[in-house]
Amino acid sequence: MILKSKAAVVTGSTSGIGLAVARGLAREGADVVLNGFGKPEDIEKARAEIEREFGVRAIHSPADMSKPDQIAAMIAQAEETFGSVDVLVNNAGIQFVSPIEEFPPEKWDAILAINLSSAFHTIRAAVPGMKKRGFGRIVNIASAHSLVASPYKSAYVAAKHGIVGLTKTVALEVAGQGITANCISPGYVWTPLVESQIPDTMKARGLTKEQVIEDVLLKAQPTKEFVTVDQVAATVIYLCSEAAKQMTGANLALDGGWTAQ
Repeated sequence: MILKSKAAVVTGSTSGIGLAVARGLAREGADVVLNGFGKPEDIEKARAEIEREFGVRAIHSPADMSKPDQIAAMIAQAEETFGSVDVLVNNAGIQFVSPIEEFPPEKWDAILAINLSSAFHTIRAAVPGMKKRGFGRIVNIASAHSLVASPYKSAYVAAKHGIVGLTKTVALEVAGQGITANCISPGYVWTPLVESQIPDTMKARGLTKEQVIEDVLLKAQPTKEFVTVDQVAATVIYLCSEAAKQMTGANLALDGGWTAQ
């Protein structure tokens, strides 16, 4: 177990990619902070399963990733509970799609706050402890949209491009102190959120489920396969390993060839 006696904070981890990452880190021995919204009973079930299956400690923080004071309190709670924050995974994100001239300013502000600024606030709070201990792994979950753009996603694309710049800057600042900072940029990942959008797309476009998957969701991915949450989790674990000690400031495309085109 590569993370025994370490502690991890994973934002946006009550479902989907974040929960898979938290479970993967726990499997490697890390105590974990789950963060995010959802039904209390579902969150408690996920938290308790992590403790039972992997023999680690797990807590849930309901911190709102658009609120800097709540973010700082979450990092402080993790350090107080576990003694450290050794791994920080910034995964929380939201999306809104609209032509730019119709894009609501409040949606722009919310997407930049949660998809970009929250990572600044978590890193700012976690880095002092990492420096003191001489170890840290910061992993920011970006997107294929950190490398390419799509129409009608101005805020999301801007935030994801921004997270890459933030990651590179942090990597350079902490390079000599045992801390790495990297991005993972997945293409379409098969999650309950993506699956739930299929029926509406079928209805709106008059397509079958197979056509929606092939011609809409996976149109940009040459492999014609979804990235899985476990593949994202495995990449996070790799970045926490000794093998990736010299990998910092990188942006790893995990996108079925999307951005190779």
